[in-house]
Amino acid sequence: MEYAFDIGEYHARLMQVRTAMAKANLDCLLITDPSNMGWLTGYDGWSFYVHQGVIVTHDADPIWWGRLQDVAGAMRTTWMGDGGAVGYDEHYIQTSTRHPMEDLASRLSGRVGVEMDNYYFSAKAYAVLETAGLELVDATSLVNWCRAAKSDAEIAFMRKAARISEAVVDGMAQRIVPGIPKNEVVAEAYRDAIRGVDGDWGDYPAIVPLVPSGADAAAPHLTWNGDPFRSGEATTLEIAGCYRRYHVPLCRSVFLGHPPDEMKRAEAAVIEGLEAGIDAARAGNQARDVAAALNGALKKVGIERTARCGYPIGLSYPPDWGERTISFRAEDDTVLEPNMTFHFMPGLWMDGWGLAITESIRITESGPAECFCDRPRGMIVKN
Repeated sequence: MEYAFDIGEYHARLMQVRTAMAKANLDCLLITDPSNMGWLTGYDGWSFYVHQGVIVTHDADPIWWGRLQDVAGAMRTTWMGDGGAVGYDEHYIQTSTRHPMEDLASRLSGRVGVEMDNYYFSAKAYAVLETAGLELVDATSLVNWCRAAKSDAEIAFMRKAARISEAVVDGMAQRIVPGIPKNEVVAEAYRDAIRGVDGDWGDYPAIVPLVPSGADAAAPHLTWNGDPFRSGEATTLEIAGCYRRYHVPLCRSVFLGHPPDEMKRAEAAVIEGLEAGIDAARAGNQARDVAAALNGALKKVGIERTARCGYPIGLSYPPDWGERTISFRAEDDTVLEPNMTFHFMPGLWMDGWGLAITESIRITESGPAECFCDRPRGMIVKN
């Protein structure tokens, strides 16, 4: 079986996790975040709509646990070999009289860490495990923090994802013209994303393309509809190329016509802030330094931005391509380390319009951060 990474890399990751477990005084760790499961074991399947997880102890290989019919997929994608995957019976699926955690409880012992605050560990799951008499400890983000600094092999995957991001944004920008329905442009964007670049195939992104236009662009996280693109409006493109689950987000705004002076002033300030933030994103500096550099440029033109302006990226599954640890914001004093990777995202959501010019970056061994993508930094204006 061919795995995404060398077996030695998975062993190194396991060692990191066990070290973190020891510091937290954990005998056992239950990982239910699909991104953390994939990072540690290689598991890759669309089975996270049912309960599943990875059991980690200090003295044996991890065990993938999930629905019985998904065991074959686990055996084909994880590195643990025979006996490395176990399944629960179908009668636990989507019933109010039993719960899969009843099966899992018998496989856990000691002081057990669980990812309480993630999308895939429910209140019912916790309650069932607690009823079984297990000592449960909040281990949210324990594995996420182990993932913060990427290996060279991971960085190589992200470089491939960046080429896909460029192709998707280039294609969308070219196809956006007045009168063309949004869904048609997004359909072609998916085609570009999955086709990939230079023989490197594209994976599905953890977040769908976000393409609000005009006044809708004043709000983040809106998707698409069948409305046509219109002259005199800016459209925010927020996408991520994805290669073997590794994401590199990229945002640009496309304006059809002549942008108003207000947007031009904001564009210049965002570009200045991006460049200042990239320079501040150095090993040894703190996450807050990046936010301060950006906000200093925005304040010059009277823009007070309070939201965080960056977050870590890497291997992810829906519904989020962020790693949910470090944030570029005033109160985050995390020290930046080489090969940490972030989406530097100073999006503006103003009264009646929005603007997004972003870069995905890597913290280098010395000097300013490296940008994964190579595209002009500014609005894409189509007169």
